[in-house]
Amino acid sequence: MKIKNIIISALVILGFTSFSGIANAKCGKLVIAEQNWASAELMANVDKIILEEGYGCDVELVPGATMPTFTSMNDKGSPDMNPEQWANAVYTPLKKAVSEKRLIIANGAPITGLGEGWWLNPAALKKHPELKGMTAVQILDRPDLFPDKEDPSKGAFMGCPAGWGCQLANANLFRAFEMEKKGWKLIDPGSAAGLDGSIAKASDSNEPWFGYYWNPTSMVGKYNLQPVDFGVPFAGRDNWDNCITLAEQDCANPKPTAWTKSEVNSIVTANFAKTGGKEALSYVEKRVFPGEVMNGMLVYMADNQAKGSDAAVEFLIKHEDVWTKWVSSSAAKKIKKSL
Repeated sequence: MKIKNIIISALVILGFTSFSGIANAKCGKLVIAEQNWASAELMANVDKIILEEGYGCDVELVPGATMPTFTSMNDKGSPDMNPEQWANAVYTPLKKAVSEKRLIIANGAPITGLGEGWWLNPAALKKHPELKGMTAVQILDRPDLFPDKEDPSKGAFMGCPAGWGCQLANANLFRAFEMEKKGWKLIDPGSAAGLDGSIAKASDSNEPWFGYYWNPTSMVGKYNLQPVDFGVPFAGRDNWDNCITLAEQDCANPKPTAWTKSEVNSIVTANFAKTGGKEALSYVEKRVFPGEVMNGMLVYMADNQAKGSDAAVEFLIKHEDVWTKWVSSSAAKKIKKSL
């Protein structure tokens, strides 16, 4: 009885992760969200192959998207895993779900080098070497290096299409840094294709480009975009959440700030920990895609119009040195054989 009480106490203190650590049952059926963008498609399909072929799980992929997938996991306990949950979008409810042991953050950073912010193309650095090492604050003093096509007396800063959340953030940062006063023009690219097209056109013509983008993406990988340090600290969540991300009329006094830190998690349900067992959970904990590898795969997907299932096989064949570190030697042999 004494031993039983000790075990129960340990489980209460350590939660589901400890439970999965002592579970030895064979992996059962798991449902994984395959969200509707390239990196998430790739991760879900890599997870499917590795969990099925390496650990004997029965994996079903279901369509997903950031908010609907999280809500379903939180309210219904299904799907069992979201490989690429952007945490800022669900900051408060995710924290609550973890504290109440409905969900587990199995991996706090499954992709390195990710984030949103301001970027330069290599042509800008090549044409104007003085830009190397400059912060955004310093670059804002040189609008002459990025002449707008329609009004060369102004510097062109490429923002986000109207309707995107980042459009509001960039518009408020434009005001916070007094960019209009410094001689800049905020350009609306009109669409995702317009934003990508502006990068491609400038880079292919060896012309400087300065603007907003995010990582991991095929565009960052293909055109080797370089992130720019803002040169100021993050000014706090109150400024960001209650001003920078709101419409201009709701953000009277935006403070200059670095972009909020982007955070991606791989989250799982309690059922994943129980049904998958310790080996499946250990795999998810170790599974980290290097940013340059992920971007390379996204370029491959874009250039070849490859689906996540095809890209997953390409990844496993091409980057054996990466994924074999995530799995046991016996699982690695089974996975290689399946390819």
